[in-house]
Amino acid sequence: MTPRPDEASANGPIEVTISPEANGLRLDRVLTDAVASLSRSRLQSLVREGAVACDGATIGDPGRRVKPGECYTIVVPPPEPALPAPEAIALTIVHEDEHLIIVEKPAGLVVHPAAGHETGTLVNALIAHCGDSLSGIGGVRRPGIVHRLDRATSGLLVVAKTDRAHQGLSAQFHAHGADGRLERRYLALVWGGPLRQHGTIDVPLGRSRTSRTKIAISHGADGRRAVTHFEVLERFTGTDGKPLASLLALTLETGRTHQIRVHMAHAGHPVMGDPVYATGFQSSASRLGPKAGAALASLDRQALHAAFLAVEHPATGKRLAFESPLPTDIASLLDGLRLDATPRSSAHSRKRRI
Repeated sequence: MTPRPDEASANGPIEVTISPEANGLRLDRVLTDAVASLSRSRLQSLVREGAVACDGATIGDPGRRVKPGECYTIVVPPPEPALPAPEAIALTIVHEDEHLIIVEKPAGLVVHPAAGHETGTLVNALIAHCGDSLSGIGGVRRPGIVHRLDRATSGLLVVAKTDRAHQGLSAQFHAHGADGRLERRYLALVWGGPLRQHGTIDVPLGRSRTSRTKIAISHGADGRRAVTHFEVLERFTGTDGKPLASLLALTLETGRTHQIRVHMAHAGHPVMGDPVYATGFQSSASRLGPKAGAALASLDRQALHAAFLAVEHPATGKRLAFESPLPTDIASLLDGLRLDATPRSSAHSRKRRI
């Protein structure tokens, strides 16, 4: 293949056709040789972000082995501003010191600027609040960000304000709690509910081949290990007396995009209100009582909340632990389920730390 140094800056997608000599090579290596103006790490990121397709099918694995005749299309996003602008957006701060800040992100707030969400993000708010103290390791578009929550997911999120804090927190999130320093728990209301009180979903995830914005179960080469642990806290019946919904506590052993939402949908118990992964359960709403039905109709997002966060302070070594109560919209749905029907069983969630 002939390198094409100007194509990355051209308007429109870049196309690379695999030659016989490249048979069996890694995709990221082949693309790097073909597109001289993009670095290998940049091309790897584009593949993982779903910006590379092979004969129309989105590819998510930079290590994929290529075959002669395959045609790869790369869609390079337009250049972004060097630095997000500060914006006076209200923040709910639960802890702040010179090294880090922990906030309660409301549903609807995007964490960092991206295509379609250039302003009005958590990063814009943090730049206004913290000024130049935010760590730059995360890149100019996501300073201080070591993890994120979906736009429609609410709850606790920690942000680094120094390079030392960024490195320490990133290491904890990379381990996902395996070393005991990080602990995260989510609360979710789901349709139906697992038969077991406790369990684990261990199913790989990858970018959907039919939609670049969705994640799907993937047992192929692009599938990445994803493990979710759940505990049933309460179960609820519908107006017909049959199982209808459950309140779950969930912990992540990995941190894939949309992991809880896709895993629960795969298990047959999608998160209530999820507009992407629970569309097949819209008819279940007819079995809700009047209070829960009204609460679900006004929810306008998935009933998923990051309720507990504990980290080891990267500078002092002290354990920081915080709980976040359910926001009003999810709490109203939970109250409606409790009022409309008697729980079949309860794990006494209100008497325990969630």
